[in-house]
Amino acid sequence: MNSEEFRQNAHQFVDWMADYLKDVETYPVKSQVRPKEIYNRIGDHFPVKGESIESIFEDFAKDLLPGITHWQSPNFYAYFNANSSPPSVLAEMLTATLGVQGMKWDTSPASTELEQRTMEWLRDAMAIPQGWIGVIQDTASSATLAAIISAREKMTNFDTNQNGVYAYSKLRIYCSEETHSSIEKGVKIAGLGKENIIKIKSDHLLQMDASELEKCIEEDKKNGHLPCCIISTVGTTGTTAIDPIERISAISERHNVWHHIDAAYLGSALLLPEYQHLIKGIEKADSFVFNPHKWMFTNFDCSVYFVKDKEALIQTFSILPEYLKTRNDNDVDNHCDWGIPLGRRFRSLKLWFVMRYYGLEEIQSKLRSHISMAEWLEEQVKASSDFHMIIPRTMNLVCFHFNPELSKNIDEVNKLNEDLLDQINSIGNIYLTHTKVEGKYTLRMVIGQTNVTMEHIREAWRHIQDVSNELISRNN
Repeated sequence: MNSEEFRQNAHQFVDWMADYLKDVETYPVKSQVRPKEIYNRIGDHFPVKGESIESIFEDFAKDLLPGITHWQSPNFYAYFNANSSPPSVLAEMLTATLGVQGMKWDTSPASTELEQRTMEWLRDAMAIPQGWIGVIQDTASSATLAAIISAREKMTNFDTNQNGVYAYSKLRIYCSEETHSSIEKGVKIAGLGKENIIKIKSDHLLQMDASELEKCIEEDKKNGHLPCCIISTVGTTGTTAIDPIERISAISERHNVWHHIDAAYLGSALLLPEYQHLIKGIEKADSFVFNPHKWMFTNFDCSVYFVKDKEALIQTFSILPEYLKTRNDNDVDNHCDWGIPLGRRFRSLKLWFVMRYYGLEEIQSKLRSHISMAEWLEEQVKASSDFHMIIPRTMNLVCFHFNPELSKNIDEVNKLNEDLLDQINSIGNIYLTHTKVEGKYTLRMVIGQTNVTMEHIREAWRHIQDVSNELISRNN
């Protein structure tokens, strides 16, 4: 493909992209295809002869697009948002064109130094302690794994990197019952073993019980175990519960245990001064992660990881074979030493575009509007005789269920809500997901998509009520 052919194809692609972003809410939010339907549309052999971009794009639109769940639709309320925005998309186009491999400073100084500066911007705007250093990871799962491995190395004086974990089978990791599944995966990958994960019970708001945490640590010490890492959460996956960071940080300091704060989703709210109290005590913690690719309008993947002890991170991950040595190594940061992979995409470019395009004030305005919409929805649920809040709203996630007759038979109510969710998602107007809270099947509605408006929320609530009424009529 020569330059002119590329230009022509690129213009066609951009035209399609602009139309897609304009019309995205006209698609069914959740893909309506059946298993293997897309698979069977795709040829069963590697093409022997090359094909034209026009032909490939036609098949994309015809065969693949029906199998897309439209995460950028303002009617997407499932899981947590994986937001995009026009400036982020444009920056991704530049990133793909440049094809930067930013593993070392020498391999692209702009990639390294832009990342350094954007991390400082975020640190200062979010009230992260001044001495902390930030680096971009792909996901919070990777960042949390980096924290667990760093905690392991610091606790063992970096012996496990040299000699393995065999002599340290009693290292303990503490988290709440509500913690993300990536914690268990990270502990397994780090070689510490699932049996050494201590799940701390939660209170009535599903927050980690700090008193129980300290009791478990003290018991483990008496029994010869080595408390290694505490992982607290600011915004649990199921309900966005918020652990008591200040109390947990004090416990970690008292017992000399690494404290990692997982704020993957709700961390963006720290850009709002009125929510910065949520991480009071962070100066006594050791690491913190949040995902701009969730609620900060930046394309997946982009996860920001802050650490207090930069040298502990580098000592954990640094490996310097001869072919990676450069003259500048002693004078620069080489981010390949700051996490698990050697290779690194130019992720800071899209973050920088988003931060500059919107500015802090507009990002704050969007976050506040999402929280305000969630407040409105919570009030509608509370005012309804058929729907009921399961747990108080903490930010922009509303957790509720349908129980029109206030039945106390939990199995019947759970089945009713499961049927309701299935019916809502099969229609395709909106997309919700669920969790379970104390055994109750709970509908989750996350309000945080980049372009969602109050009218979208009003229409979604009307739709939920209409579908629930039809479900009851059909069952009667």
